[in-house]
Amino acid sequence: MAQVRYKGRIALLSAAILIVFMGLGIRLAFLHLRPAEWVRAPIEKGRMFESKSMGSRGRIVDRNGEILAMDLAAYHVFVDPKYIAEHGDAHSVCEYLSQEFRLSYAEIREKISDPSRQYVRIKKYVPGHQLERFKRRAFGVEYTPVGAETNIYLRGVGLEEAPIRTYPKGPLMAHVVGFSNREGVGGAGIEQRMDRFLRGEEGLRVGKKDGRRREIYRARTVDIEPKDGANVVLTLDQQLQYVVEKTIEKMCFDFNAKGGWAIVQHVRTGEILAMASFPTYDLNRYGKAPAEWRRNRTIGFNYEPGSTMKAAVVAAAFDHDVVKESDTFDCENGYWVYGGKSLRDSHGEGILSVADIIKVSSNIGTAKIALEMGNKMVYDSLKAFHFGSRLGIGLPGEEGGIFYSPKHWSKISITRISMGHEIGVTALQVLSMINAIAYNGVQMKPMVVKRVTAPDGTLLHEYAPEELGRPLSPAAARRMRNLLARVTEEGGTGTKAAVEGYRVAGKTGTAQKLKPAAEGGGYYSKNFISSFVGFLPVENPEIGIIVVADDPGTYTESGRKINYYGGTVCGLAFKEIAEFAVRYLRISPEGERVYVARPDE
Repeated sequence: MAQVRYKGRIALLSAAILIVFMGLGIRLAFLHLRPAEWVRAPIEKGRMFESKSMGSRGRIVDRNGEILAMDLAAYHVFVDPKYIAEHGDAHSVCEYLSQEFRLSYAEIREKISDPSRQYVRIKKYVPGHQLERFKRRAFGVEYTPVGAETNIYLRGVGLEEAPIRTYPKGPLMAHVVGFSNREGVGGAGIEQRMDRFLRGEEGLRVGKKDGRRREIYRARTVDIEPKDGANVVLTLDQQLQYVVEKTIEKMCFDFNAKGGWAIVQHVRTGEILAMASFPTYDLNRYGKAPAEWRRNRTIGFNYEPGSTMKAAVVAAAFDHDVVKESDTFDCENGYWVYGGKSLRDSHGEGILSVADIIKVSSNIGTAKIALEMGNKMVYDSLKAFHFGSRLGIGLPGEEGGIFYSPKHWSKISITRISMGHEIGVTALQVLSMINAIAYNGVQMKPMVVKRVTAPDGTLLHEYAPEELGRPLSPAAARRMRNLLARVTEEGGTGTKAAVEGYRVAGKTGTAQKLKPAAEGGGYYSKNFISSFVGFLPVENPEIGIIVVADDPGTYTESGRKINYYGGTVCGLAFKEIAEFAVRYLRISPEGERVYVARPDE
């Protein structure tokens, strides 16, 4: 009887154990084959990945296709502390990375010590060409920069694409090209103004990884490829720009100037062929340059132009039939009092014709011509040249100058404005004015961008020459051209700007610098802004050039300042730039050709 009882208990226990194991089996099968949502969700979430990538930023090139700005392949080196803790060898990772990138072993060890983290950056922006050995040793021969899942030697180490913006020419055209920051956003120059074209579009990839953290390609749910940005073609010429930059740098050192700037512009189209400021800076190290060095002074520096303004005033007097070239004025032997204030000339002159007033740059003679015109005519004429307004060159930082209406003028203002005081201008404005005289009274809008193209070369946008206005009649412009040509001839103030074999028209400018309000206002007695602006050939003008120097000059033993006049300082630089330009651009003395285009233009 007892034996039967034991057999029943054993059978019952066996049945219970069988039921338990059957239940576990059914539950395990259910979990694997059809798990509940609360089981599947964290697993699926861990396997999912989302990857974003930005298309390369477009290139900036000069008019001949020379690369000025481009993206360079680079990577961030990162580690996954969680993966290393579970599957890798922390010591090997730290030892190899410290040797490869010359980093502290202890620092790397500390960064991977937190197993809850899955991404820690070890080294930023490493150029691709510096990672070839690292790729082979860490990832094997067949390498694709998807992440740590491709790692076959150093488990938990990965590379993340992070292109570097590079500027192959360094400081060349720095103030025009500008720079973009690490986030790929333009911060100055063309990089900033054309950012909407240059910036690439972001791509997105969403998918799954397997147990070894490799992507399951068939499981991609979103796959949007990034798009590269467009390329921007400038009107500037690299070779001409180089000569201009070196010329103004030499001018600043030779004449002890604080700074200098220059522009070369095509008269009939408004295209800027060169635009330079000194001091300059290396675009690849823009963060280390002082803010003042990064300013494009050709468009962002307001100054009183001095005698270059006389060209606009006298041209307007011709246009309104106020004077003729042969009309004469008493220049008072260099000293004249008007409105209770004295006005002087650097060299005393007596009776001068209008033509000679321009040739020798008489302040008194020009002031008397302006008085014949009257306040309203002088103001309206200068406004017609767009003084006091931005010209719309398409670069950030352009100033509009300072030019008040006659209701703010004093009795003597007209006599000072006519000689380039009591008015603030930019070098671009003065060049635009002289080029309007050169181009029969037509003022062209300045251009620095020629066209925008897609990465495959498709034309997206092309910029055509555009008129700003016609401030002068053709007849008045022709008469003024002939007067300005006499400035570079024997007896004129700009003889140092003459180019052998060519007739050069131009105007010198030397203006005392303004004192800031903190120093009581007024003018410095020994600090000047010197300039020369002109065009050539006179018969058929092709290019206009302006050169400006900030506070040039040297001192004699007695303390007298010399070598600061615009004709001396900037005239020489103008000549050097012009001599190269006519050869390089193949401009004949008759001005028949300005530019020989390459086949791809």
